[in-house]
Amino acid sequence: MQLDIALLTPEKTVVTYRLAGVGPRIMAAIVDLIAIIAICSLATLMVLNLAKFLVWLSTFLATFGVAALLVFVSFAPFLYLILCEAYLNGQTLGKKLLGIRVRMADGTPITPAAAATRNLLIIADMFPPPALTGIIAMFINPKMQRIGDLVANTIVVNEKTSAPVNTITPHSAGVHPLEPEIPDLRRLRPDQYYLLRRFCDRFYDVEESKRMELIEGVWMPLAERLRVKMRPGIDPLLYAEATVMKFGRERGLL
Repeated sequence: MQLDIALLTPEKTVVTYRLAGVGPRIMAAIVDLIAIIAICSLATLMVLNLAKFLVWLSTFLATFGVAALLVFVSFAPFLYLILCEAYLNGQTLGKKLLGIRVRMADGTPITPAAAATRNLLIIADMFPPPALTGIIAMFINPKMQRIGDLVANTIVVNEKTSAPVNTITPHSAGVHPLEPEIPDLRRLRPDQYYLLRRFCDRFYDVEESKRMELIEGVWMPLAERLRVKMRPGIDPLLYAEATVMKFGRERGLL
């Protein structure tokens, strides 16, 4: 089953991603496991050979080298996954070969903090064996997110995506990310909907100096009537667009 997700960027571009399925993600994990085993095996051979030499110099140095090896092998899987995803734009070797990539849930590149969070929580996804918790979470989540993804707010998508669609108000492209914050719209009349839709469509045709005046005069009174609670730092126009899209979807106008 293939699932698409449409995301509206702050630049008012709708980008559609195809979510990576369970099969490719498991195959990528197998490839990464092989890579981790190879890295750890190479490190083991190097340290053991070094230990043979160090034992002639000092038993303490040899013991320290073996202890360091054990620590490295314990943390190597996490370091490999975190560093690759954080600094190779969301891709490990396995993900690269399978054509998938980790992104933030809003479509932006994954951050180092998110890479660390989702991969440190892989322990929770692996319990009980064989990774039943993570697989079940992916099947019951609309964005195919495992527990680590839910906490880190990340998604895994196919590398090949459709071209971005540039539009002023994407009335029919996916679901606006702010729609869940829009309350019941029974108070919105059809004539107000068409006025608001026209307002959103032509907002950027107006001189920049008059845009805030339009927001204050057209959208803010209507938002207050509809009881739309807008979070600070988010463009009020995005809430207006989310209202247009939610009403249109509910009334079959898209």
